[in-house]
Amino acid sequence: MDLATLIGLVGAIGIIVVTIALGGAAMVFINVPSLLIVLIGTFLVVMIKFSLKQFLSAGVVAIKAFIHKATDPQELIEKSVELAQMSRQGGLLSLESAEVPDDFMQFGIGMIVDGHEPEMIKSVLMKDLNLTLGRHSTGQKIFKAIGDVGPAMGMIGTLIGLVQMLSVMDDPKAIGPAMAVALLTTLYGAILANVIAIPVADKLALRSTEERRSKSLIIDALMAILEGQNPRVLESMLQNYLPRSKRAGAGEEAAAAG
Repeated sequence: MDLATLIGLVGAIGIIVVTIALGGAAMVFINVPSLLIVLIGTFLVVMIKFSLKQFLSAGVVAIKAFIHKATDPQELIEKSVELAQMSRQGGLLSLESAEVPDDFMQFGIGMIVDGHEPEMIKSVLMKDLNLTLGRHSTGQKIFKAIGDVGPAMGMIGTLIGLVQMLSVMDDPKAIGPAMAVALLTTLYGAILANVIAIPVADKLALRSTEERRSKSLIIDALMAILEGQNPRVLESMLQNYLPRSKRAGAGEEAAAAG
């Protein structure tokens, strides 16, 4: 569970709700026509941009923003070095008994143990990576589209409310509901876009970057193991996936520089 996403989303919505409640007239912020225009209208417009399957799968992709936890690159590097040592001592078949913390790495090791050619293994793993990133990209685009369309639907609702208000200027009782639609649709659109859709799209982009890094690291590690790369050389090569401050020897370099 990603606490940053959960705390941020619940906290942001909570602050808005508390602010409304402290105003003493919370019920005036609930308007069914405004909700219909913004929520249903936004989803229908976004649906036009994508296939039904893509649109419906966006929710599954969004779950990654809440529960996905990428394997620590340092852990992957340590495991890769361990696998390289096992391979040099007992051959590639010895990798079958290795405990691996990552499903993608486990899949690659299974192909190695089965005796597939390195070119085929790399091709299959790269295809898996590209397809995964493609699915993530579609999910990001859908939520970004919601972030774009939400405020636009809010503006449409505002215009509808203003037209209704101007058409009943001779009836004071009708001006209030029309004005509520005019203002609340803009509010709902802003909340949908800036509190939910755009932050979720950005978090999905971050998750995609993390997954690209982890899977690229794994592919490089497995290819090096197939080539019989020295474990120390492999570790040095994979250190490039880490921030410079976390690489082996970074502390000594900083001390020497000081």
